[in-house]
Amino acid sequence: MPVIKLTCVRDLKLRVSIADVVSRVVTLKRAGSSLKGLCPFHSEKTPSFHVNLDRGSFKCFGCGKSGDIIEFVRETEQLSFTEAVEALGKRFGIPIEYEEGSGGPTAEERSLRQEIFDLHEQAADYFRDVFRGPSPAGEFMRGYWTDQRRFPLELAEEFRIGAVAANDTGLAARLLQKRYSGEALRQCGLFFVREGSDLSAAAMRPRFRGRLMIPIRDHQGRVVAFTARQTSLTPPDDPERGRHEPKYVNSPETPIFVKGQILFNLDRARTGVGEGKPFVIVEGQLDAMRCWQVGLKTAIAPQGTAMTDGQISLLRRYHPQIECFFDSDSAGQKAALRMLPMALKGGLEVRFLGLPDAQKVDPDLLFLERGLAAYEELRRNSASAMAFACRAALPSPEGATPEQKTRAAQAVLEIVAAAESEVARSEFIAEAAGHLRLSASALQRDFERSRGRGPRAPERREPSPAQPAAPAGSLGPGQGTPEYDLLLLCLHYEHLGAPLSRALPHEWIDSRHIAGLLLDRFLGAFEHGAWPGRDQLDELLERSEEKALVASLLFDAPRVEDPLKVALEGLGRMRARSVEPRLRQIELAIANASADSNADPISLYKERSELQRLLRQPLVLAVAD
Repeated sequence: MPVIKLTCVRDLKLRVSIADVVSRVVTLKRAGSSLKGLCPFHSEKTPSFHVNLDRGSFKCFGCGKSGDIIEFVRETEQLSFTEAVEALGKRFGIPIEYEEGSGGPTAEERSLRQEIFDLHEQAADYFRDVFRGPSPAGEFMRGYWTDQRRFPLELAEEFRIGAVAANDTGLAARLLQKRYSGEALRQCGLFFVREGSDLSAAAMRPRFRGRLMIPIRDHQGRVVAFTARQTSLTPPDDPERGRHEPKYVNSPETPIFVKGQILFNLDRARTGVGEGKPFVIVEGQLDAMRCWQVGLKTAIAPQGTAMTDGQISLLRRYHPQIECFFDSDSAGQKAALRMLPMALKGGLEVRFLGLPDAQKVDPDLLFLERGLAAYEELRRNSASAMAFACRAALPSPEGATPEQKTRAAQAVLEIVAAAESEVARSEFIAEAAGHLRLSASALQRDFERSRGRGPRAPERREPSPAQPAAPAGSLGPGQGTPEYDLLLLCLHYEHLGAPLSRALPHEWIDSRHIAGLLLDRFLGAFEHGAWPGRDQLDELLERSEEKALVASLLFDAPRVEDPLKVALEGLGRMRARSVEPRLRQIELAIANASADSNADPISLYKERSELQRLLRQPLVLAVAD
């Protein structure tokens, strides 16, 4: 995965005002030295969301969300860290730099990608101008859109629907006039260019001719490709004419377009999903646009019916529930079955929409004729993942032979095996047994046998150093612990960091919560002279939970009259917590020494004396004046 340089992240935070980032989403008003508004992360009537301009951070005192500009973009736009940084860089004109050898694009590749992004925006505008304009191609396509496809022109405007004439050379001329590089023009996928030829409007043969143009956007809303619908204007010598059914052709894959990583309309639909509002997967772009037109705002479509693991992961980022509404023909149902194991593996909850009595359904026509009410009927007749899989494997279980049931069970168990959760697999098997009219215990045994072992034993996993196992009753981030108090002091009274690193033994720190983990890490940095300063902590923060806690602690300066006194109190609490349990063990061992022939009373008395002396010893922090 590409790694962005820490210096680049720091530069971004210094150059971009958090007010400019947040105000795109939240209406902010001055409140003393900060700004406040209604929180974008939870519903509220009284503003509890505050922005600290000096710190470049936000915090909601209602729901607890906090962070910097990057975290705000991540949370509000559901982007990864890298995507959020790249989005901010593009918005505010700041170049993003990557670590060498991390898999990130080179400077040339970044320049080419950005050029192709810009080029696609120009192409989308050009195609839309043709669609809206007075040319014969524009008039024909508007008629095709409203009369044959029965869509309103307002929807065409909303989705930037375009058109291209059969003999078009205007796009090539416009892009050449904009002085895009030859490499961008060759790799954008919009033209056929003969290898070695000089770039001119005549040499750049358009890939799309006489077609309705549908822009494809990525989840950040950037135009990355086009789907082109064949019409009667498509010339007979078009290489794609008649080759496909239903006569759509996509842009080829380019540096910015990988078909298996894009879902049509995800950039819009992701803002509409939530409790009771799952994603609805339909087959084609026009199906998705019809759903949008009638008010179903969570519809998305793959680039073709075959879903990929990458698309499943992308969906999981936004919402764990999906409803599949592919065409009820054979191809649509097979595509749905292919998708099911990937969805289960990705941890998605899937339901399959359909009408009773196996009615043939075309989503576009259904919603055109019946509007949003059709969706409610589809949901009432929806099937769970196992019901759909069992029905596909064995349509009539009542009259099936043992051999038929065995084959159906094997097919369904292959799907069940894709689920990562042991609990989910167990529940799926129980449900499948009911649908197939089989014994649940027998089906469970068949599943275990097919996997080459008996009942699955729980895996014992050692906690990783970066994510230690939390104790029972753990406070999560560690509020109320001395680690939390000392972490706060290290952030706001940095001169105490180095003295604390010398005075606080590593073994006294409870790192089973985030505050302890960070305190241990920060004191290590102070000890080795590697403390970067509280405003440049990205290199010391590994997880989003750590970044959220630090942002929350940094948001407001604590009201501490005597920081040194608080630090010594924290040290005292940690010392007592570390030493006193061992003292109690020694006292008990001494009391039982006469009954234990292996006990060494002398060593026990010596250790007790040392620990008691340690507890009485005054704690001192050598703080420089």
